[in-house]
Amino acid sequence: MSDIIYNNAIARRFRGFLPVVVDVETGGFDAARDALLEIAATTIAMDDQGMLYPAESLAFHLTPFEGANIDPKALEFNGIDPDHPFRQALPETQALKQLFTPIRKAIKASGCKRAILVGHNAFFDLGFLNAAVDRCGIKRNPFHPFSTFDTVTLAGVAYGQTVLAKAAQCAGLDWDSSQAHSAIYDTEQTARLFCTIINQWQRPSQKRPWENTGTS
Repeated sequence: MSDIIYNNAIARRFRGFLPVVVDVETGGFDAARDALLEIAATTIAMDDQGMLYPAESLAFHLTPFEGANIDPKALEFNGIDPDHPFRQALPETQALKQLFTPIRKAIKASGCKRAILVGHNAFFDLGFLNAAVDRCGIKRNPFHPFSTFDTVTLAGVAYGQTVLAKAAQCAGLDWDSSQAHSAIYDTEQTARLFCTIINQWQRPSQKRPWENTGTS
C-alpha cells in the first residue's frame, strides 16, 4: 500500500471507525469448515470536501487450512484452482499479518480506533475473516468483531438493486463480468459503490451532523 494521506475527518464521520472494504472467495459457505481461498481489502479515505474515495488495495491467494473442506460447486462459481502452480498462495497466518499491517497504519493515520468491514453481504466476509483470525491465533484483529456496513442494504435503498453487478451499473460504474468473483475485483468495485452511495447522500453545503458529535 502507498503513502496516502488520510483525512482525520473520516474518524468523526464514522464514530472513530475506518471503513475497509473486504471480499473473500471461499470453498463453500461454512466459515468454520470451508477453505478461505482469496481475500482482498480496500481502505476508504475522505478528501477535504468530505467526499469518500477508495484509497489502497491489497489482495492475497491463500492455501487452504489443514482439514479444510472445498466444495467443487464453489470452485465452479469462483473459477479458482487451488492447485494452480502460479497461484502464489500464502498460509492464512502470513496473509492476514501482511493484510492487517497496512490496515492498522491506515487506522492510525486517519485518527480512527478500529476498522469496520464494508462488504456486499458483509456477514459472509466477516464470518470467514473472523474464523481465520481465530484459527491463526491473531490477538489484535483490527476489525470490529460484528458491526459492518453492507452494500446490499445501501444499494437496495439507493437503487432498488441488491446484486453487486446490477447495483454497480445503476451507480454508473463499469462492470466486467470476466473479472467478477475475484476478490480484488469485487472488493474494488464494492469500494467504488460504497463511496458513490455515501457521496450522493453527502452535501458539502449542508451542516454535517457528525461534525459536532465527536467519536464517542
